[in-house]
Amino acid sequence: MLPTIRFALLCLLLSLGVLAPAFAGENTLYTLRAGGLERSYLVHMSPGNADSPRPLLLVFHGGGGTARGMPRFTHLDEIADREGMIVVYPQGVDRHWNDGRDSIKRKVDDVGFVRALLDDMESNFAVDRSRIYAAGISNGAIFVERLACDMSDRIAGIAAVAGTLARDYQPQCQPQHPVSVVQFDGTADPIVPYAGGEVANFGGHGEGGPVLSVDATTAFWARMDGCPAAGAPALLPPEAPLDPTRVFRSQWRSCRDGRAVVLYSIQEGGHTWPGGPQYLPKFIVGRVSRQIDASETMVRFFLDHSRAGSLARVMPSPPSPRLAGN
Repeated sequence: MLPTIRFALLCLLLSLGVLAPAFAGENTLYTLRAGGLERSYLVHMSPGNADSPRPLLLVFHGGGGTARGMPRFTHLDEIADREGMIVVYPQGVDRHWNDGRDSIKRKVDDVGFVRALLDDMESNFAVDRSRIYAAGISNGAIFVERLACDMSDRIAGIAAVAGTLARDYQPQCQPQHPVSVVQFDGTADPIVPYAGGEVANFGGHGEGGPVLSVDATTAFWARMDGCPAAGAPALLPPEAPLDPTRVFRSQWRSCRDGRAVVLYSIQEGGHTWPGGPQYLPKFIVGRVSRQIDASETMVRFFLDHSRAGSLARVMPSPPSPRLAGN
């Protein structure tokens, strides 16, 4: 019964707004039609000249989560304000993403939705097309791995937290361009196994399906990006003395077109966002590491890895928001 209890608690706490946004008033909800469906996304625009091209970061919630929950969960709005970025929080159909696992129950064209979303953003906001990135956790992390496969023509880099490449999708993953990749994965993740294999399906209530191991995922991207071998993993200095987790960083540098692949392996870390909230008890999702801030780290990584040349489109004013349910 434990998997079912875990799933029920997860859904209950998410539905009660445990991950409600701290900055909902500063984010604007937009809708569009894609694949015959009305889709929605939240936009956080940092202060400053709206005509100046800005980096854009897409942030994908996990299975059962919501776009509205991600600002507080990641505190990326605060970082975006400091760095002059646009952050977009898309909403998945039935709170899930079609991430490439054959076991996904509702195979919505989410890649088509992301393409339409970027078209919308680039047509109506000043977006630096050379600096478009995607990040996600869990189902959202597996999905951004797929985006790196299918949308390397538009996405410069991805950050996957507690998620790896779907094993079912790996054979058809043939990115047209190299993509920078940063992974944050806990060795004690009880939901998406660090060593690869079957994702927890919560007694049939979840999506299940196999994923590659963390090592196989980073090796795959290093090969796709034409990277030489990584150096030995380096233990990062502890930031939180009472936190038993430890962080090892592995880096693949000098990759094609200035790309890079980096792995932050969180020893004893769980199915969590490093530096984020302990959103569920440890017996359900494992431990949050306080030794590294995934949000700060991924943004630094992204801003260091843009595409060569600027492909910005400048628009003087955004469209009026269209309200929709979440």
